[in-house]
Amino acid sequence: MKKLIELREQRAAKVTEMRNLHNKETLADNEEQRFKALETEVETIDRQIGREERMAAFERETSAEAVNDNGEYGRELRSYSLAAAVSGALSGRLNGREAEVHQELSRGRENRSGANGIHLAVPSEILLGRTETREQSVGTATAGGYTVATQLSAVADRFRPSLKVEGMGATVLRGLTGFLDLPNMIGSGTTSWVAEGGNAARSAVTFGKVSMAPKTITGEYGLTRRLMLQSDEAMETILRRDLGLMLAQGLDHAAIAGTGADNQPLGLLQNTAVAEIAADADDFASTTADLIAALEMDDVTGTTGFLTNPTVMNTCRKLKDADGHSFAMAELFHNNRVESSTQVPADLGDNEDKSALIYGQWGELYLGYWSAVDILINPYHPDVASNGGALLHAFLDADVTVRHGEAFAYAEV
Repeated sequence: MKKLIELREQRAAKVTEMRNLHNKETLADNEEQRFKALETEVETIDRQIGREERMAAFERETSAEAVNDNGEYGRELRSYSLAAAVSGALSGRLNGREAEVHQELSRGRENRSGANGIHLAVPSEILLGRTETREQSVGTATAGGYTVATQLSAVADRFRPSLKVEGMGATVLRGLTGFLDLPNMIGSGTTSWVAEGGNAARSAVTFGKVSMAPKTITGEYGLTRRLMLQSDEAMETILRRDLGLMLAQGLDHAAIAGTGADNQPLGLLQNTAVAEIAADADDFASTTADLIAALEMDDVTGTTGFLTNPTVMNTCRKLKDADGHSFAMAELFHNNRVESSTQVPADLGDNEDKSALIYGQWGELYLGYWSAVDILINPYHPDVASNGGALLHAFLDADVTVRHGEAFAYAEV
């Protein structure tokens, strides 16, 4: 940092000398030569300052890099601006880091830019953490106006459901291109005891498979011209955080409770290979014990845990023993990990008043991504063409599957 300050001071001194020469009506030959020499020296210092600034940025990123970061690629993405990418794509001047990332993600894929809009490929890591339409506007305070100010801090996010599936340990497959079959051995051969000289009994191994195919989840925003011009901070927040989390939230919910119909993936609770265990209405700890035993009886090993919703957790906190003492969570869940999210349904059962309590070896839940997040920027739609705005359509191709159904069980409690 000290060298950077010194370089800037040197540059300032030389620019001042250049300004004094420039203010003269005419320059003598030696003054003209001095001006040109100063110009060369300033350009040299500018290059040195640029190198120092880049090194300082690299050192800051290295020192701040998290243990679970993606290394160099993660550092590159931290300087990625989604607002700048959208603005550049709209103006036809996409450049810098954003242009490099777009070109890399679009390689070998159809270019969808054309009369219907401008295609922009965005890393899924940027936006991920249902179709939903909102109009973001500066004129209406709650729809964008609050984000436009002389001094603008980060936009406060709304409260959102916790996204738990990946955090529970689901297996994530990125960069998929075609349909994916996951073969499983579902039956082993058998052994037998034979007499001396006897023949071994013949047996066979049986196989099965589960398949994954891309399904598209999308979100849409309308952005006004003034919001795009006046509020880079709001643009970055809306696009990176809100739009991205909408897609991630939709995929997370589909992994838990997707119906498998209407173009949705098939989630855990709708998968017939996942067993439902009868709940013990009088003893919650008995229900969790039965869920654990269901996996143990199928020889399931690996990192397991419970996933449920706040309704169940609230019930657990209120459970008391005969002496009126509350049970410890570790006791109710038999020292297993337990997580809670409103993404887990609370409207199950005949009366739609039961909640799901899922127990599983979460590495057997597979999330597959076939694309980056594709953003189609459409300034030509009749709703926005006359006022200079743009519609942003975000598309993500993904799917969910359970590789071994016996790795999960659930109860309605």
